[in-house]
Amino acid sequence: MAPMELGISTFLETTPDLKTGLVMSHAERLRNAVEEIVVADQVGLDVYGIGEHHRIDYAGTAPAVILAAAASVTKRIRLTSAVTVLSSDDPVRVYQSFSTLDGLSNGRAEIMAGRGSFTESFPLFGYSLEDYDELFEENLELLLAIRASEKVTWRGGHRPAIHNLGVYPRSIQSPLPVWIASGGNPESAIRAGVLGLPIAFAIIGGMPENFAPLVELYKQAAIQAGHDPKTLQIATHSHGFVGDTNDQAAEAFFAPTQAQMNVIGRERGWGQHYSRATFDAARSLKGALYVGDPEYVAEKIILLRKNLGVNRFFLHVNVGTMPHQEVLHAIELFGTKVAPIVHREIARMDG
Repeated sequence: MAPMELGISTFLETTPDLKTGLVMSHAERLRNAVEEIVVADQVGLDVYGIGEHHRIDYAGTAPAVILAAAASVTKRIRLTSAVTVLSSDDPVRVYQSFSTLDGLSNGRAEIMAGRGSFTESFPLFGYSLEDYDELFEENLELLLAIRASEKVTWRGGHRPAIHNLGVYPRSIQSPLPVWIASGGNPESAIRAGVLGLPIAFAIIGGMPENFAPLVELYKQAAIQAGHDPKTLQIATHSHGFVGDTNDQAAEAFFAPTQAQMNVIGRERGWGQHYSRATFDAARSLKGALYVGDPEYVAEKIILLRKNLGVNRFFLHVNVGTMPHQEVLHAIELFGTKVAPIVHREIARMDG
């Protein structure tokens, strides 16, 4: 089985500070993100991902730009979107942005393409939600055509056709890695498998082990399409926080998580208050919250590996605004304490 990669993902939250009520500026959050990436690189983490959103409570509207700022001050960490909302973007510009990032980082860029669980980008860029699925399928097809060939000829239904035109710069990596992001949609798993693309599942509720049928669906689709199952890559993304003790981690992470989850819940009509009981159940061993001391978070990741066979895990820090130094400390613990335990135990399991 492939080695386990560990990384950080973020949406660059700028929600009100629960103690002061103050809201961090987008500019400050962007600068903090670069510092987080530097620390993640220094402590040996494998990847850092930034999600694209177009709302006042997130600063990450242009992940490639932020990642490019970090490319020149980091050495080995891979830099990815998490995700690029491909349905409402131009695949030519997406490729150009991330191939530029690839050049600046000397071959460390990746694209994680998704349809997006938030929909603000559609009216912002002039797209209809009625075309939600069709836009993604067409844009993914064009993006893959661009990464496969310097000169592109393509025709679809939602953008002007391209006839034998070059797209530059070309990426250092050939091909430029493109992942499919899924919130648990079977069609997404099948699509990624048929295309032989790596897949990342967002697991933010329930039990991660319940995603096993989707993983199997992905693998079977890939095998039936003629892809070597040994080359498949599977990632998961879950909220979490690493502290010095289990209690400290829980106390630090609960309040900002509750505040943001209740905002999203009201927007989406969930009709249920995010309670401490919900939080504590989710951070149990089989739950989807990876909150605790290094040993406990490592234990949960090892269980994830056993149940789903994943070879990459993103810890999403933070969900609501948290003190910057606390976030940096969590990233440091993740790289220096959690990662060695995970790598040691997985090497023993696979050996």
